Amino acid sequence: MKLNIAIVIISVFVLTGGCITPFMPDIDESQELLVVEGKLTDIPGLQTISLSFSMPLGQKSSATPVTGAQVTISDNTGSGISMFEISPGQYGSYFNGIPGREYTLHIRTKGGLTNGLSFQSMPMKMLPVPEIDSIYYEKVTLPNNNPFASSAPEACQIYLNTEDKDNTCRFFRWDYSETWEFHLPFEVANNICWISESSSNINIKSTSALAQTKVSRFPIRYISNSTDRLRVKYSLLVNQYSISEEEFIFWDKMKNIYENVGSLYDMIPAAIPGNIYCVDDPNIKVLGYFSVSAAKSKRIFIKDNFYGQADPYRYCISDTIWGGAEIPGLNSYVWVVYDHSFPPPSYRVISDNKGCADCTVRGTKTKPVFWKD
Repeated sequence: MKLNIAIVIISVFVLTGGCITPFMPDIDESQELLVVEGKLTDIPGLQTISLSFSMPLGQKSSATPVTGAQVTISDNTGSGISMFEISPGQYGSYFNGIPGREYTLHIRTKGGLTNGLSFQSMPMKMLPVPEIDSIYYEKVTLPNNNPFASSAPEACQIYLNTEDKDNTCRFFRWDYSETWEFHLPFEVANNICWISESSSNINIKSTSALAQTKVSRFPIRYISNSTDRLRVKYSLLVNQYSISEEEFIFWDKMKNIYENVGSLYDMIPAAIPGNIYCVDDPNIKVLGYFSVSAAKSKRIFIKDNFYGQADPYRYCISDTIWGGAEIPGLNSYVWVVYDHSFPPPSYRVISDNKGCADCTVRGTKTKPVFWKD
């Protein structure tokens, strides 16, 4: 899960503003709270759990990783998997869950106010999930604020359809990873790169009120014309998860907070019950959720002409130097983005922005293994 619950918690807890004196509500949020982020799927690979301590109410510092903890996952058959700390606060192991089994997360912390305490999730059953039927996109015509433009700018809305004909999966959650190719408009060595990012929003859907478990035209991703994602080629990998009604309620409340942060009267995350508790002291609150979900994935590629897409390199050129004088191709203050040193008349076009001469400032030159030319 790429949504950083700890950041959301901190942003809700912190009240700031100009010359206004912050109002500190009289609630018991002065202690560190353990924040748990993680999900177990049936996809073979690295399963991860993230542990951190939230900050007390009114502090602006970022959350602190929980290091040195003992983290295991057990199932209802008696099997257990130990997870190893792969980076500060990040614990992982290579295995996959099996639909139909129940899994329990076990944590024993080391350090902080929860030193030596044991935490445990409720047993979570891995429910089967149907395949994603289709992912498709539609162009969205935007208001034309330029009377001299030949066409109106266009955005992109991506939808998905899915259906469980057995009517067993009633609650869905989706996340995604997106990748796009971009080109620098100059004759430099590193002028083609790729960028990959993961979703940070909460996408959920309940079909419990419907006669059939069918989801149509779910808006999974909107891409505005303020980015260059669609200028060359774009790919979206969508992951679909089956979740329980209890987990759906948790994410629904988190979504409400995520979309309405800022009001003093919004529900704070500590008031949202998760599925993790302290074994040694039930009065100690724990934030977050241990998600257990079967998963299906589907990818879409988009290579189309979208009018009016942003060009982040339109202001790259700083100057043009004429003559045969030698100019360093790369140094701390100027980059050559076009070299016409021969034949005469010789000149070089320069930029004071390294990102205009090297695409690796934004992305990577390594083509993704799934990329189609």
